Amino acid sequence: MTTILLVRHATHDRLSRMLVGRMPGVGLSGEGREQAGRTGAALSRESVRAVLTSPVQRAVETAGSIAVATGCPASVRDGLAEIDFGEWTGRSFAELEADPRWARWNEMRGEARVPGGESMAEVQGRIVAVIDAIQQEHADGNVVLVSHGDVIKAALAHYLGLSLDCILRFDVSPASISRIAVGPWGGRVLNINEVPG
Repeated sequence: MTTILLVRHATHDRLSRMLVGRMPGVGLSGEGREQAGRTGAALSRESVRAVLTSPVQRAVETAGSIAVATGCPASVRDGLAEIDFGEWTGRSFAELEADPRWARWNEMRGEARVPGGESMAEVQGRIVAVIDAIQQEHADGNVVLVSHGDVIKAALAHYLGLSLDCILRFDVSPASISRIAVGPWGGRVLNINEVPG
């Protein structure tokens, strides 16, 4: 059995104000660096075999703290990247509220597509493919995957058997840990949104 430790990147200064998506140059805030340190400390008590991260800067920085704490170097896995938010990238949430496509996206995640970007089904497909590959590469032990809130929610929805339309019904906080056990028999969710104190 492989335990996948899904870690959301820690806080950045634009969180909850702007849809930064894959924008370059968005690193962790001071608070975010502290959060990443606490998450790294919590994971240092686990027997971590590998740390993989989204290529997006805030995830790479979070993974760096975890790598130092666990002694496992972090490596980039593109399938862990943030959603491609297309033409919405860099827009404030206030601007997005006026766009009817934004409302549709949030009401019908299973069917809607970001203008010029990805659908949630595509996001879910790539995160599940990464988890399947990790289960083959590490047939047992703990593997940390540092990614993004909705990407992690898409993985959790898959293993819980939930529609993608349900992902706004639970939280995945910055620097939180959610655990999934996977094996040849499939997968099961062990916990969601554990925030190290």
